[in-house]
Amino acid sequence: MRDGRHSRERLLAAATEEFSIHGIAGARVDRIATASGVNKAQMYGWFGSKDGLFDAVFESHLQRIVDVVPFTEFDLPGYAVALYDSYLSDPELVRLASWNRLERVPGGELLQAYPGLSDPKHAAIAAAQASGRIVDGIRPGEVYALIIALAGTWSPVSATFTASAADAEADHERRREVLRGVVARALVP
Repeated sequence: MRDGRHSRERLLAAATEEFSIHGIAGARVDRIATASGVNKAQMYGWFGSKDGLFDAVFESHLQRIVDVVPFTEFDLPGYAVALYDSYLSDPELVRLASWNRLERVPGGELLQAYPGLSDPKHAAIAAAQASGRIVDGIRPGEVYALIIALAGTWSPVSATFTASAADAEADHERRREVLRGVVARALVP
């Protein structure tokens, strides 16, 4: 007897890898079908199209993309460093978010189709600004965007240099200290 749930999980896992490496346009359903052991007819039956499959992959990882690192407005430098580490340990999440940005949402809020996901973080930043723990005069969403951008300086989608988990620990520690210092000087009074 076939187990549709396991087949679907294998399909989503294979599609996650394919989309994170090749994006939506570059992904090939033949490779996804071969890697997952699920035939294309079943894939189309479940998701309708390659775009529908990407949507399912993105949505299945969305909560991890948003909450891969627990957010705390009390330690923005530590949060940025934890994001840096998460990009090393789970690079496919940042790549999926980047492909979504490049191929689906070229402007505006990346998660505009999912209202409310960033609201708790923005509210926490606003409260910390009101109490003097984070610089004011910068909108909470922009504070958050700056932290994400700084943490992504050496991420898999960096335009200048991508860090690897195989890099020397001394290199990672130097980058963490730079990141900690820059975020602290820029955003913490």
